[in-house]
Amino acid sequence: MATEDDALEAFAGESQANRKYLAFSEKAAEEGYANVGKLFLAASQAEAIHAKRLLRVLGAVKSTAANLEGSIAGETHEFTEMYPGFVRDAEAEGRMDAVMAFKHAMLAEEVHAGLYKQAAEAVKNGKDLEVETVYLCPICGNIVINTIPDNCPICNARASLFKAVQ
Repeated sequence: MATEDDALEAFAGESQANRKYLAFSEKAAEEGYANVGKLFLAASQAEAIHAKRLLRVLGAVKSTAANLEGSIAGETHEFTEMYPGFVRDAEAEGRMDAVMAFKHAMLAEEVHAGLYKQAAEAVKNGKDLEVETVYLCPICGNIVINTIPDNCPICNARASLFKAVQ
């Protein structure tokens, strides 16, 4: 089972590198280093390729119905168990920046679980979600369907900040 353990560790590292390099890309661009930003972006995308391949090695990409059920369980764990503990720890340490990040993630994960439940029901009936547009709040990760609220109910971001997901 060493190969499976290795693949799990590699997946975690590649996934973290993907997100880290994407953040580094954005920071380089903000600071006026466009080409350094492109390099970090390319590396981020390369790490995503590695992570996706490792998911397949691990047999973690299943049918859409199974993927939805697993996603519901994961998101539910995050908003009911994981993030509430993280919020308590951050509050105890006076880390209000972390409290805000954890609370936003916790609330967004609850929304995600609900949307996955809707999707699972549709798939169970052999249908796709009936959706015109999916929107993402770039501040907290909230997802809304079809209509953008005036302000994000999680982080209060303006409607104009939401991005349509293509």
